Amino acid sequence: MQMTPSPAPPSASLALLHCSGSRLPEAAPSAWRSAVSPGSAGIEWGDRAGILRTPRKEVTPSPIVVPFTKMHGLGNDYIYVEEPHAPAANLASLAVAVSDRHFGVGSDGLVLIGPSRKADFRMRIFNADGSEAEMCGNAARCVGKYLYENGLTDKRELTLETLAGIRNLRLLVENSIVKRVSVDMGEPRLAPHDIPMCAEGNRFINRSITVDGGQYRATAVSMGNPHLVVPMLQGLDGLDLKRIGPLFERHTLFPQGVNTEFVEVRGRRHIRMRVWERGSGETMACGTGACAALVACVLNGLTDRKAVVELPGGDLIVEWDDHDVVHMTGEARTVCSGEYYFG
Repeated sequence: MQMTPSPAPPSASLALLHCSGSRLPEAAPSAWRSAVSPGSAGIEWGDRAGILRTPRKEVTPSPIVVPFTKMHGLGNDYIYVEEPHAPAANLASLAVAVSDRHFGVGSDGLVLIGPSRKADFRMRIFNADGSEAEMCGNAARCVGKYLYENGLTDKRELTLETLAGIRNLRLLVENSIVKRVSVDMGEPRLAPHDIPMCAEGNRFINRSITVDGGQYRATAVSMGNPHLVVPMLQGLDGLDLKRIGPLFERHTLFPQGVNTEFVEVRGRRHIRMRVWERGSGETMACGTGACAALVACVLNGLTDRKAVVELPGGDLIVEWDDHDVVHMTGEARTVCSGEYYFG
């Protein structure tokens, strides 16, 4: 069967005429003429019949160029940006956009590095959902590495302002490269109003909590942010964290939500842990969570005051000293640097 060619689609004709702005040929197909008749959407007619003008284009704001460095502490990855380069009015939106693992750079959140009137530098942390967190031990280690290796400080011991207070950092440097960072994480707080949580008594240690119809024994600890540590006697491999994690995070006992650490004690100096972080979900590691896990295990007589905390992303060494201060030591790594176009 012989096919008769169809006339060009009206949309294609509009594109051609719209771009050229030329006189409509007298011999043009009727389909073209009907498509560009007076009153057609997007078309403005000139003083002479058949003359087209290009409609005014709306001005689209140029995206904001944000220089960044992606770093991680045991797989707990954040995008690090110096404060002058970040849009101050849209930090939560920037955190959500840049953290997206399909349409952004991909991370557990955003960390801003800036000057401080109280310490050597300041750190602000935004989770992947845009909420601001008080403290992150893995991020603190990465900030120390960033500052030293980018020439912003030559100190190997420095102070860092966070929403949870001032933290002391000690950098372990080899050949001008920061290999490990030890962070003074401060004193753990155990009173329910310091967590914060809605519970009676002076402490919440090895007490029962009901989640999704199940009973769990748990201990609440604040390391500047809220944590609930749950020992898992059956181990961690069968734990459906994607299902149970959000239920703990939004439990009614915790008005501001909670980070939840599920721990398996493997010895007096060895803890295995998985974590569901408030605002980010399951992550490869959590520094404050590892500290809370050790404190909870010590309070329940399960471990010594110094132990290796094994996480999916690697190991941290955590010690709760005799002066009630928790210390955390681990690696920090740089992944890449670049520019993110926000807007």
